[in-house]
Amino acid sequence: MSSVRIGIDFDNTIICYDKVFAAAAHHRGLMPDGWTGSKIQVREYLQSQPGGELAWQGLQGWVYGKGIRSAEIYPGVQDFLGACRLAGSDVYIVSHKTRFGHQDPDRIDLRAAARDWLRAAGLIGSGNSALDIDDVHFEDTQAAKVERLASLNLDVFIDDLADVFEQPHFPRDVRSILFDSSGSARPGPYKSIASWDEIRREVFAP
Repeated sequence: MSSVRIGIDFDNTIICYDKVFAAAAHHRGLMPDGWTGSKIQVREYLQSQPGGELAWQGLQGWVYGKGIRSAEIYPGVQDFLGACRLAGSDVYIVSHKTRFGHQDPDRIDLRAAARDWLRAAGLIGSGNSALDIDDVHFEDTQAAKVERLASLNLDVFIDDLADVFEQPHFPRDVRSILFDSSGSARPGPYKSIASWDEIRREVFAP
């Protein structure tokens, strides 16, 4: 497949926060000594504790803002975007990301922080980048995110959240790929793939 229009989610699809969440949670004294786990496991643990939802919101606001510089790009993303450039594909980021985080006294602009991370990772802002700054879209709600990706007339959309593909107004003619690094996704209106190398082969297979 070539010259396709491809949309990609940002949080937990391009960028991986697992190590940042675990380190920040330990630094704040929110986790038992020696505990290790992913972002999802940090969230589940905190939400099971008294007052845990507020603690989770505060942690999330810090990680997505000041802490984002320590987040990592998922393995294979760069190679996938390289394949997009070779194929002449148009690529867009479409993400549900509010401008400010909950429980964040510093009021860090999360969208500006995300763009700074994308620039530092070389994904926008240079002649070799697969995306232009105008190809990055952050929306206030999941519904607005789906409306945005529908307006872009995409051929493919890649996201880590099954809920996005299950929205009633998600365009059914868009090829839906669920990035499921844990391999535990429930069946749904999408193809579940565990790695970016596999996604690249799926989208650009001869």
